[in-house]
Amino acid sequence: MTKALKGVRILDFTHVQSGPTCTQLLAWFGADVIKVERPGVGDITRGQLQDKPNVDSLYFTMLNHNKRSITLDTKNPKGKEVLTALIKNCDVLVENFGPGVLDRMGFPWEKINSINPKMIVASIKGFGPGPYEDCKVYENVAQCTGGSASTTGFRDGLPLVTGAQIGDSGTGLHLALGIVAALYQRTMTGKGQKVTAAMQDGVLNLARVKLRDQQRLAHGPLTEYSQFGEGIPFGDAVPRAGNDSGGGQPGRILKCKGWETDPNAYIYFITQAPVWEKICDVIGEPGWKTHADYAKPPARLKRLNEIFARIEQWTMTKTKFEAMEILNKDDIPCGPILSMKELIEDQSLRATGTIVEVDHPERGKYFSVGNPIKMSDSPSEVTRSPLLGEHTDEILRQVLGFSDHQVAEIHDSGALDPPRKVAAE
Repeated sequence: MTKALKGVRILDFTHVQSGPTCTQLLAWFGADVIKVERPGVGDITRGQLQDKPNVDSLYFTMLNHNKRSITLDTKNPKGKEVLTALIKNCDVLVENFGPGVLDRMGFPWEKINSINPKMIVASIKGFGPGPYEDCKVYENVAQCTGGSASTTGFRDGLPLVTGAQIGDSGTGLHLALGIVAALYQRTMTGKGQKVTAAMQDGVLNLARVKLRDQQRLAHGPLTEYSQFGEGIPFGDAVPRAGNDSGGGQPGRILKCKGWETDPNAYIYFITQAPVWEKICDVIGEPGWKTHADYAKPPARLKRLNEIFARIEQWTMTKTKFEAMEILNKDDIPCGPILSMKELIEDQSLRATGTIVEVDHPERGKYFSVGNPIKMSDSPSEVTRSPLLGEHTDEILRQVLGFSDHQVAEIHDSGALDPPRKVAAE
């Protein structure tokens, strides 16, 4: 079966998480992703957060599936020749270097475009043009500068970052969409273009409901926020609202049976208006269906703490899975708090390929997230990440068409090997 991006070749200059997330997704869709790495070192994450000695870390393997690796010293004259040849033979160059690094390598946009006018150059940066564009950004910095941290946490506590990597992986997903759009546009124009995704922009896009609420504040309090019912005035910026639902339907995380010893024995419960009467029946409060203080959503807003305390009395008598089974029968929206242990053991996620087992020649078998996007005519297969420089000669010969003599010359030049240390005299 043909893959959606078969025939598309990606020149991958990315490292750590944001860029590799993007290129891995493209590889899952069938693109030939050639990861360019520094000789002898490679992507820095190969050696970060290692759980086993002397093998690639899970940090690296889980972000670099389905790729090929070539080692290349781009400061070496022969290395520059190889890079030029790669640019001629690829469709997209993806990078998440700091600002100006490609220029200092001697390959600014203008030069790349002259070498291959059809090439798409896709970049992830921390910030877009402005006062911070030269600043270095990591995951948590992006969350803090993109509006997520200021609106995450509890009202009387510190701003919090999320466990989900919305800055790095989130921006990588944004860039992948931009690349696919540019590839489609190229079929009509025949031209490449620059595609940029800034991490601050990506986080703000994912936090758009809070930007919505910022504008709503000008017209009155945010009535679905807990502090409205508690009579606490709003300031001039969107507050942190704990686990309140952001969709206009009040929701909270509630304790379930076993919460005293299980840190994840909780369920998210939403008091959606259309199923309010069913909620009343389930928790044993049928009188609330007609009582003036509870029957209508506006009346309930000032009593959310009381209402959720009563619902929690019921959820504490059930495990989170028992509660979910009962509530789902009545279409009451809810969801158990699932730990990573529970997710990795979930057989339904294994069956759909969302959790996959991968065999690596050096570290053995491990579990990873598979492609979260399922296509009926382009199924994804997850293959292991490459060893450092594993495909160097293969790429030189098969992709670039270099002869054995040319390959030998490149090897002899030192362009594929770590710089040699000169012995002190």
